[in-house]
Amino acid sequence: MGSGDLLVERDGSGVVTVTLNRPARKNAMTREGWIEFTRVLEEVAARADDRVLVLTGAGGEFCSGADLGAQGSGDSPRRAMQIVNAALFALRDLPQPTIAAVSGAAVGAGFNMALACDLAVADETARFSQIFSRRGLSVDFGGTWLLTHMVGLHRAKELAFFGRILSAREVHDLGLLNRVVPAGTALERAGEWARELLGLAPLALAQTKELLNSAASGDFRESALREAAAQNLNGATEDTREAISAFLEKREPVFRNR
Repeated sequence: MGSGDLLVERDGSGVVTVTLNRPARKNAMTREGWIEFTRVLEEVAARADDRVLVLTGAGGEFCSGADLGAQGSGDSPRRAMQIVNAALFALRDLPQPTIAAVSGAAVGAGFNMALACDLAVADETARFSQIFSRRGLSVDFGGTWLLTHMVGLHRAKELAFFGRILSAREVHDLGLLNRVVPAGTALERAGEWARELLGLAPLALAQTKELLNSAASGDFRESALREAAAQNLNGATEDTREAISAFLEKREPVFRNR
């Protein structure tokens, strides 16, 4: 399902795979693509049976950023960035875990789209760049915050200023990827992780995701108070009681997302 530029597939287990589907343009995003992406993410957020989201691209490419060659929409620059940021916030705030499966180009907003996911797996064909400066643009899709928090200010500036093409291994060495896998296997590895995440309590996992995201920009005391509040919520759920019972009874838990 989905528009021609965005495919959404549910396998019945709780894993939803979103595929950017403009391979002739290396899956570059148009105005309509950003809007559709936001809509799909909002739909996933509202569905209790969608447990994990895998984000990938068609044709051996991930995403080459915004399609600068697309016909103008008449939007002002301010409105255009509101549309882009709506997609960014929907991805970052999604309660379900997200996994980027990257092959080929992941440049500009495509690079930052992978960074905005909770986990990122790339195969050996992947190449990354903060290409913005080479197009007369400044960094967007959350890249300034993501890079600064993930690699530090000086390295973030090096990546953003020069916009060099980096291999998957180089990006992994910077701490921006979880795994580098053989060519053609990124989606397979992401699927393995997705199925493993299905075995964990979804409400607690969502709490952990929110806590970690908040901790990245909050102070120590605020983080500890958020942790305590989250544990109070977890303790009232059936899934937490089931996890404890299963541990004591030496069996695998069965979670019901409540």
